[in-house]
Amino acid sequence: MVPFNLTSESLQAAVDAVMAGRHSVRAYLPQEVPPSLIAEVLASACRAPSGVNLQPWRVHVLSGESRRKLVAAVCAAYDADDDGDQAEYQYYPVRFFEPYLGRRRKVGWDLYGLLGIGKTDSERMNAQQRRNFTFFDAPVGLIFSIDRRLALGSWLDYGMFLQNVMLAARARGLDTCPQASWNRYCRIVAEVLGFGEQEQLVCGMALGYADAAAIENSLCTERAGLDEFVVFHE
Repeated sequence: MVPFNLTSESLQAAVDAVMAGRHSVRAYLPQEVPPSLIAEVLASACRAPSGVNLQPWRVHVLSGESRRKLVAAVCAAYDADDDGDQAEYQYYPVRFFEPYLGRRRKVGWDLYGLLGIGKTDSERMNAQQRRNFTFFDAPVGLIFSIDRRLALGSWLDYGMFLQNVMLAARARGLDTCPQASWNRYCRIVAEVLGFGEQEQLVCGMALGYADAAAIENSLCTERAGLDEFVVFHE
């Protein structure tokens, strides 16, 4: 057990503050992140639980030239409108339905509204989508992969690890944006990063220091009330 010097109330407040402070950041300062700090985040995050302690996560940390190489390759494919239908798994439903359709639409238009992008402004929508593949200019890109021979349970475990990464980063003054969008270019990612035969892309993540002056970082997404997703059985 790790000893805590905080009172139970202070510990609760600290944990709650980290969780509440985590949000998807889509604009970053050019300030570099020390490799030792990245290693600290990942070492903390790997305490995530996993069934029979499989620890199914694998992380590629990209900065400098390695980051530029991947960004250039994927942005070139994006600009050529050439994704080759690469996605290996269906992240979203083929057809959205309520209440998920409404939530999806709201967060999209809330973001575009902050950026001044109108509903018919396809050029600026396209440019904003492209920013996913620059890691939103974050100095560090994380690419997560898994052994494709593992089963669904390991993907569930992976989600707990990803959450740990984001919370450990926030606790250290860093910000993140988890990105499913990289799956669209999974073959390019695998080639550039030299994936093994059984290695499958899970997602990407931007990591760095938030640009507090960027309007998109003021987006505060809504959360459903407990009455919408909790059933108390007396």
